[in-house]
Amino acid sequence: MPKTFKMIVGLGNPGAEYEGTRHNAGFIALDKVAHEFGANYWKTECGALVAHVKRGGEELLLVKPQSYMNTSGGPVSKLASQYGIKPEEILVLHDDMDLEPGTIRVKVGGGHGGHNGLKSLNAKLGSNTYARIRVGTGHPQGRKSVVDFVLQVPKGEDAENFEYACDRAALAVVSVLDDGPTKAMNKFN
Repeated sequence: MPKTFKMIVGLGNPGAEYEGTRHNAGFIALDKVAHEFGANYWKTECGALVAHVKRGGEELLLVKPQSYMNTSGGPVSKLASQYGIKPEEILVLHDDMDLEPGTIRVKVGGGHGGHNGLKSLNAKLGSNTYARIRVGTGHPQGRKSVVDFVLQVPKGEDAENFEYACDRAALAVVSVLDDGPTKAMNKFN
């Protein structure tokens, strides 16, 4: 029997200026999950947009923190506390420059790898035992800054790879929920 996950968190930055950017891979993938699960109503709770869905008789929270990436742990920890959710019952979707565009990886626990959203989650949850689905964006080419790169909307083939990775991340969420992280790792990594 796979571990029960009670919260799925998509990391990103709020606001129209960040829509479709690499850094919002978590939001984009979570929107695909929400569509799949029939979530069409989001309400603001604890500084996050939250959709409550039922899956397999269990309530599941879909969460998009509305603070910026580097403070996203605050809303997540408040929701976890409010609903009695432990860090190991949380699945996080986020962008990852260390992975090639178009690839994803399922992982449980570990460090933050320099990702500000994960740093904030680790600090506010007091733990790094949550599961993650990492959405590959690759590194910027040439002299482009990392900040400019992650806050850009991908174009051309890069956009196709990004969309593909976000689609696969949403499929991986279903796999993690149905079969557990280990089987999902074997399938998607």
